[in-house]
Amino acid sequence: MGNLEVPIQMVIVFVVALVVALLAVPLAAAVGLAVGGPLVDQPRPGELQRRPIGRTGGYGIIIAFFAALLVSLPIADRSHDLSEYGRLMGLAFGAALLIPFAAWDDARRLPPLPQLLAQLGCAALPVIFGVRIERIANFDIAQVAPWLIAPLSIIWIVGMINALNWLDTMDGLAGGVSLIGALVLFAASLLQYGPDGRFAAQQNSIALLGLALAGACLGFLAYNFPPARIFMGTSGSMFLGYALGVISIIGGAKIATAALVLGLPILDTALVILQRLLGRRSPFQGGDGTHLVHRLRAAGLSVRQIVSLVYTLTALFGILSLALVKEQKIIAFLFVGAIIGGILLALRRRAAASASNQESGEGHGSRA
Repeated sequence: MGNLEVPIQMVIVFVVALVVALLAVPLAAAVGLAVGGPLVDQPRPGELQRRPIGRTGGYGIIIAFFAALLVSLPIADRSHDLSEYGRLMGLAFGAALLIPFAAWDDARRLPPLPQLLAQLGCAALPVIFGVRIERIANFDIAQVAPWLIAPLSIIWIVGMINALNWLDTMDGLAGGVSLIGALVLFAASLLQYGPDGRFAAQQNSIALLGLALAGACLGFLAYNFPPARIFMGTSGSMFLGYALGVISIIGGAKIATAALVLGLPILDTALVILQRLLGRRSPFQGGDGTHLVHRLRAAGLSVRQIVSLVYTLTALFGILSLALVKEQKIIAFLFVGAIIGGILLALRRRAAASASNQESGEGHGSRA
């Protein structure tokens, strides 16, 4: 089966991931509903949700991804780099450690410190198996200092886990952004060039990983696009961040590409942490409406409008990440930050104007 043409391999992997997700996601959600308790999201006053929704759809994403990965093993040619099998084992072992901790968080809400320690352990496993940031593609100064390789790799993966976990606050958001990110990493693998400037055909097997994740996300979105019928829960959001973090470095570091296409959730997470620290609050204590999407919702945008805006920006940044090279990606990342800053400033001015109008109205009322 290893003689199959590469396009056929891609179709098989994507279709397997998609079909398995379409079958496994509702099954996983049904199990969550049957178990009940914290695995079910109950309707709350003032929200659009009208019925209990299972928060276990993320397990369907995980099953779909690894089903497609297993299918790819006999059909993809990895003879050029047998160490790739070791890195895939690291990916699997890290996920195997992540899943029970994510399930524990779904069921009991782990405190921040145990959750962080668990994430560090999950990120360390693929690094032990060779998933390391040893060089950063597209930059002239590409080599990473040996003493920095392991810490940088672990920090990157943990950062991605939290960026996607914190993004999962609205129907269709984390799944859609992950879908776009996975497709961009798939394309980046196909367009990867070696140190000699020649096209690296051996990246085809790595490209299948992004395609498997994209198929799993698309299958999940069939149930999660607003209004959602199934939620992914911590298991899904943490796995998506973990998978994107590992895939972005497993076949030659595509850190700049991943950072740009996922720049919005990464920078939003950083800004939220900064705002909470400046407000003398725990950066892990939510419910304060500091996320960009929450501010957009408070400004009157519908969930679908917000999700569509985030999808559009993520896709735009993804295209830029593939088109730009070297220092251009740093400039583009700063551009992403400027866009987020501009949106936040506009929302703050709008909120201030609204508050001023309300005070003015109350003043007129008191004189009447």
